[in-house]
Amino acid sequence: MDWTALGVSLRLGVGTVAILLPFGIWLGRLLAVRQFRGKVLVEALVTVPLVLPPTVLGFYLLVTFGARSPLGQAFQAIAGQTLPFSFEGLLLASAIANLPFVVQPIQRGFEAIPSDIRDAASCCGLTPWQCFRRIELPLAWPSLLTAAMLTFAHTLGEFGVVLMVGGNLPGETRTMSVAIYDRMQAFDDRSAGLMAATLLLVAVVTLMTTTMLSRQVRRRRD
Repeated sequence: MDWTALGVSLRLGVGTVAILLPFGIWLGRLLAVRQFRGKVLVEALVTVPLVLPPTVLGFYLLVTFGARSPLGQAFQAIAGQTLPFSFEGLLLASAIANLPFVVQPIQRGFEAIPSDIRDAASCCGLTPWQCFRRIELPLAWPSLLTAAMLTFAHTLGEFGVVLMVGGNLPGETRTMSVAIYDRMQAFDDRSAGLMAATLLLVAVVTLMTTTMLSRQVRRRRD
């Protein structure tokens, strides 16, 4: 077991969830309760990371983060290092790649809340913020938890974007998925199998928990 790679993967997973969850709550609720021009385009852009091959997404992110791009130049001026092949760049790329895993479950959770509940809260004198904090968030919590778990599990197993943007720097950007690839290249089947089994266990537990939470949301909708 490559414990250093496991540590990088865990840091990446926790960091990705911490970055995306507040944004996902805002965007998911917006898409659930508002109708606006360009909504279909926004939903399509959110879904793009699901259908693009990871290497293609990684290529575009690498170009976006590169030293010739405005974002890459700004980061280099502030941090004194390039954004690609750094943990910061890998974290930002992971957040973009995992956007649909956060936004879509949260959007479905807020869509499951009947609109008359918001109307009743308004009639009772609650402000939109109070309604969101006291009523909507408690009702949508299974979807929020599902989004967090799916994002964390997907981050642990991400390979294409990680390798394209982060590379394979030990202790910095080498994650479990990259370490498995390295071990297979070195014909170390035992270590690769152990790390793969760890990721498989995390995936199974995550999917089981997600299914149970989805059933709760479905019961509430029915």
